[in-house]
Amino acid sequence: MKNTALTKIHESLGAKMVPFAGYNMPVSYEGVNIEHETVRKGVGVFDVSHMGEFLIEGPNALALIQKVSSNDASKLEIGKAQYSCMPNETGGIVDDLIIYKIKEDQYLLVVNASNIDKDWAHISKYNATINATMKNISEGYSLLAIQGPKAIEAMQSLTDVDLAKIKFYTFEVAPFAGVEHVIISATGYTGSGGFEIYCKNEDAEQVWNRVFEAGEAFGIKPIGLAARDTLRLEMGYCLYGNDINDTTSPLEAGLGWITKFTKDFVNSEALAKQKEEGVTRKLIAFELNERGIPRHDYDIVDENGTKIGIVTSGTMSPSMGKGIGLGYVPTELSKIGSTIHIQIRKNNVPATVVKLPFYKV
Repeated sequence: MKNTALTKIHESLGAKMVPFAGYNMPVSYEGVNIEHETVRKGVGVFDVSHMGEFLIEGPNALALIQKVSSNDASKLEIGKAQYSCMPNETGGIVDDLIIYKIKEDQYLLVVNASNIDKDWAHISKYNATINATMKNISEGYSLLAIQGPKAIEAMQSLTDVDLAKIKFYTFEVAPFAGVEHVIISATGYTGSGGFEIYCKNEDAEQVWNRVFEAGEAFGIKPIGLAARDTLRLEMGYCLYGNDINDTTSPLEAGLGWITKFTKDFVNSEALAKQKEEGVTRKLIAFELNERGIPRHDYDIVDENGTKIGIVTSGTMSPSMGKGIGLGYVPTELSKIGSTIHIQIRKNNVPATVVKLPFYKV
């Protein structure tokens, strides 16, 4: 089991620690509902240092990224980030990721912790003929997600950069919390605004401590992975391994907006054909019409109890006080306003297909 540079701090704060993607990670401190509300209304900090980081450099860097990713990275400018996915050769998704353009011919790819080795092997396979320079820097870097509507105000004293001017999916490389060359990125997985801070492991403790000193007056709290999951689900953000995986196509998952057929990428021909013909199933969002909590892998059934799909993510929404979830159903049953049923124990609980996000900020 690997530790992050901040594991001892989490343990000293009384965090409940669990194994996650090979790391010893804090799942909660005070409880998921309290932590969720802290991020929605104030400011909270996640240690997400288990995420993977790859540097892709050199004159062939863009060619490699364009080949393995579905979005059009040629549109990126220095200081901008882009959400994308890596299609596999059989119609599914290797991983979803964020691509940062650091300099001309230098990009940072941030990938899911559980997929680091798989992603590296996949990209390396295509790099054999493209010859970009690849560096896996995952083990050397820490990542803090400082999230919530008070994040800008709480963190402004730690940097000379005007945080309010860092727009969504842009970033600055600047001094932060007394550390040089920190990536301050207006990205996150909560839908409540804030920043993701990339720094070297040896600086992580200093950054953490300074962040909590600066945020004290704003009620800042450490937040675990359980609240990260409820926050992202309220926004309808896909979680790799649940809502997307090696067998789900980007088009089925509602990720057509990051699938650009203006370039050639892995399996683009087959996906273009799928777009033309239409998908047979779709990832939908639903809200329960009665009490109950939908969970991952629960069956989705029709009014007769016949299985029509499966729940990929589900929870009791802390912000809304109702059961919400995502799942795949046949395309003809995916229309907004349609009624489906979720099999919870022996009950078929009615639910309505809704438009995302569940939670309107």
